[in-house]
Amino acid sequence: MDPRLFGEFMGTLVLVLIGNGVVANVVLKKTLGSAAGWLTIVFGFGLGVVAGVFTAIACGSGDAHINPAVTLAFAISSGDFSKFVPYLIAQVLGGFVGGTLVWIHFMPHWAETPDAGSKLACFSTGPAIKNTVANIISEIIGTFLLVLTIASIVKTSPAPGLVPFLVGAMVWAIGSGLGGTTGFAINPARDLGPRIAHAILPIPGKGGSDFGYGLTVPVLGGLIGGALAGLFIKVAHL
Repeated sequence: MDPRLFGEFMGTLVLVLIGNGVVANVVLKKTLGSAAGWLTIVFGFGLGVVAGVFTAIACGSGDAHINPAVTLAFAISSGDFSKFVPYLIAQVLGGFVGGTLVWIHFMPHWAETPDAGSKLACFSTGPAIKNTVANIISEIIGTFLLVLTIASIVKTSPAPGLVPFLVGAMVWAIGSGLGGTTGFAINPARDLGPRIAHAILPIPGKGGSDFGYGLTVPVLGGLIGGALAGLFIKVAHL
């Protein structure tokens, strides 16, 4: 396997295992972190991004995008789309395996949790108020902001090793400030890969996987946000 693809796969896997694991620890019944709240989730996802980026780099991906929206943005800004589809596949597969590992890790707690929506939340995002247009706009704004700040951080050339921490801090900030509307996927692979895992795995009382929402809001909205950010980066010469 191309080491860059392995790095994208492993980085996304680690991101989902930690980030979605935090969600499971908060929303599933009889965990020691049950009902710890939204701040725990956004903090955990921020650190999950830090761990995912470091893992992606260590495993061979110097880009360490771990997010198809980021890959698309830099493809648009550079004019080179050769990495987009291979990275997309590796990232979604990493999200799928990460989601499967979350299922395994919390095995006794699925049956203890009666609410199907809570179980789905451990794999993928959902809206606080379901309004497709408003939800897509939220994902576009959040993803655009994420990609813009990543490009801005890289352009300022921070000290070596600092970039993953700064990107994780931005995910924490975006989740805290903008995440309450759609659960801030801001990463199509982070939502789609685990959502596929949810659909396949034998989770007791799991309900539907809601691909109608998943393919429109976190996937389409995230890619639109990434594309718009890529155009902005190109025009602004970031």
